[in-house]
Amino acid sequence: MKRLIVAAGGGGDAVAAAMLHAALYGDEDQAVILTYAWDRLLIDPVPGPRGPDNFTGLQQLTPTVWAVPAEARPIAPAGSTLPRLAAELPHTFALIDPHHGAEGITRQLEELVSHFSPESIDLLDVGGDILARGDEPTLKSPLADAVTLAACCQVKAPIRLLVAGPGLDGELPHDQLRGTLGPLVHTFSAKDVEPISSVLEWHPSEATGMLAATARGVRGTCEMRDAGLPVPLTDEGPTVHEVDLDDALSRNQLARAITATTTLDEVEAHSREICGYSEIDYERNKAAWLKDQPPVQLDPQAVLSQLDQFEAEARNRGVTHTTFRRITEALNLNGSLREDLRQLLIGSHPERYDAPLWRITATGTSNQGELRA
Repeated sequence: MKRLIVAAGGGGDAVAAAMLHAALYGDEDQAVILTYAWDRLLIDPVPGPRGPDNFTGLQQLTPTVWAVPAEARPIAPAGSTLPRLAAELPHTFALIDPHHGAEGITRQLEELVSHFSPESIDLLDVGGDILARGDEPTLKSPLADAVTLAACCQVKAPIRLLVAGPGLDGELPHDQLRGTLGPLVHTFSAKDVEPISSVLEWHPSEATGMLAATARGVRGTCEMRDAGLPVPLTDEGPTVHEVDLDDALSRNQLARAITATTTLDEVEAHSREICGYSEIDYERNKAAWLKDQPPVQLDPQAVLSQLDQFEAEARNRGVTHTTFRRITEALNLNGSLREDLRQLLIGSHPERYDAPLWRITATGTSNQGELRA
């Protein structure tokens, strides 16, 4: 193993890390990608990140670092995308365990550095919310990035902070990030997306999905998340910039406050104090609400009719694209139906699939012809 890549926020950052490795390092020895097992509630109904105790079949790499191979399984009711990522991608996916705070992740990193002696260590964040101060009104999920940043700043090894797709996570607009971004390291192309193209067909990450779409040349405005955040898809979308690690720490109030934490509870307490909330609290509340929702079947004709109304309103908002997560939530469908919805729409109108986004055209869906078999 020559490369260690830390996926700052887990989830889609781990997928982007695989794309980054292929783009920057080619076909050399595959990377260890250190990432959270922290998925959206439609994948993992248990709030917060998973630790090693939540899996079977892990492989121990160092005293505190465990790899998640393809045969690993989350222990019910937990869920995880990591075993499937390990099955489809050639890299080793190692588990960030935030339950021992920033000090615990620092220890994990130091063990990996000592064990593997990697030629390079990259800390990758898609979108750039790792550069947040903590008080921005658009910020939604600062906790994971802040803990990895705090840990990386304490490791006695050179670590390069990279921000891919500035603004694409819908948390900090690109205009706010522009002054903090350092040199351009790479601009992703359609060819760079090829190694992860199969993953994009099922992985729920919206930010990495938009990163891939912009690399493939998609431009416009994409609406994402349950709140319908509009995200510009511009020529800046597929770029990767280096950012000084110490500068990022000096900006990130939460990261500075949690450098000495030894439990996740401590990290959450600091997040509530500095940012006004903990995103795990949001997940707890949403999980409790989802538990009481009755199961819903997908009615294709009703869905396409509802989609026409949603798209008409979206066009009036200047939206050109959206994510399947956004459509699922806008139509008040259970998150478990996201993949069924995706198959329905792509099967019905494949020409409108700007992989992995859905393109909103000047006319509706249900009135464009019969469903294809």
